[in-house]
Amino acid sequence: MFKDFAGMSQAPPPFYLGFASSALQMEGANATDGRGPSIFNTAESLPGHGDTSAVADDFYHLYPIDIAAMQLLGVKHFRLSISWSRIIPDGDGAVNQKGLDFYARLLDALRAAGIEPLVCLYHWDLPQALQSNFGGWASDQIVPAFVNYARVVFQALGDKSVYWSTVNEPINFCFLHYAAGMSPLFIHDLRQAWNCSYNVLRAHAAAVKEFRAAVPGGRISMCLNSEWGQPLTNSTADADAAQRRMEYELGMFADPIYKGDYPASMKQRISFLPKITPQLAHDLNGSMDYFGLNFYTAVYVAADEGATCLWGPCDFTTSQTDKAGNLIGAEADSSWLKFTPWAFRPILNWISNRYHPKEIVVTETGWDVKGEDAMPLAQALNDTSRSNFFRDYIPQAADAVNIDKVPMTGYFVWSLLDNYKFGSYAIRFGVAHVDYKIKQRTFKASAMYLAGIFNSSMANESLTYPAVA
Repeated sequence: MFKDFAGMSQAPPPFYLGFASSALQMEGANATDGRGPSIFNTAESLPGHGDTSAVADDFYHLYPIDIAAMQLLGVKHFRLSISWSRIIPDGDGAVNQKGLDFYARLLDALRAAGIEPLVCLYHWDLPQALQSNFGGWASDQIVPAFVNYARVVFQALGDKSVYWSTVNEPINFCFLHYAAGMSPLFIHDLRQAWNCSYNVLRAHAAAVKEFRAAVPGGRISMCLNSEWGQPLTNSTADADAAQRRMEYELGMFADPIYKGDYPASMKQRISFLPKITPQLAHDLNGSMDYFGLNFYTAVYVAADEGATCLWGPCDFTTSQTDKAGNLIGAEADSSWLKFTPWAFRPILNWISNRYHPKEIVVTETGWDVKGEDAMPLAQALNDTSRSNFFRDYIPQAADAVNIDKVPMTGYFVWSLLDNYKFGSYAIRFGVAHVDYKIKQRTFKASAMYLAGIFNSSMANESLTYPAVA
């Protein structure tokens, strides 16, 4: 399998292979060293919410062990996010030096171990004060607050990483939190969601300006997520609908950045779209040095005139089954995730052909094994379906690069560790099992599989995760 990546002769060197993570889901230490509350911490305090992120994987204290584990696997890259609440506890006031010091130690330790970090400024954990004071991302006031936060981070930590991103999956934190009524905000307001998406574009453009001044030679982007939209039938109408869904999900952010405006399909149907001004289009142009893509799965798409989706009028519907009731792919533990390796190559080509990016970095991809949390440890460690995910998805990416000349330059697996999933620890994506009572980590079989990809000389090795003291 290693040859599938090693043979990517068309990919601009070097090729980045590693793990992805986020502060909220791994760090814990929510009340440690001056960190302020985030919107998720507020939601976690509500009756019936479920598990909390208070301890998570305790990466805040145990990161040296996890870095040592990545070294054992031959990992050379690690994607992480910074907690805004740890840097500026109230979101837009005094800087918490202890927070900056933590990330300085972490980034230094990664690089000392030969692991290059890719740092994301925002992975959903908005300081609660900003939501309480003015409505968070739905308000124009978020833009100067985010730019101030970005400036603080770039000036303090910009020399510790070459690769950065501003935000992770903005379509999710805007539309799931502000329109779909999901935790942590529980808001049902499509206009607020669109305000959020517009403010993300404005904040991204302004933050990139700060980045160019503070981190000369650095590379920055945002991480966008999308499923692949597969036409339900061979009809022209369904093909058009599938194209339209891709334009909605990826084009909502990528089109303004690469093309200067929203997709025509959206402008024709959504009367309340924000306006991309000439100045904003100018500021967005060139603001993604690489195309960051989080990709996991596919859905069927069918034409449906008059249909409304999460983002507004769209004239399409999606499903996980075909007309005969067959699932689009085998089931994972998460209901939204199905096994669709065949969809990886077309989505990479779609991005390459539409936007012509210099680089595409797959910043997240992974698999949670159905029923894993309820399994005995020995069974959970034998995670064959997760290894099969990498076995079948990776060659699709290799073909996109070697045959189709797609400029994919990186692949980040979600995730090294089982971790907190916004209210639950039962959803396990890690290639290392975490015993949350004692925080001990244990490599699963998929970690050994990936070790042979990260370093071909390690194929079939048997490795032991460093012990938690």
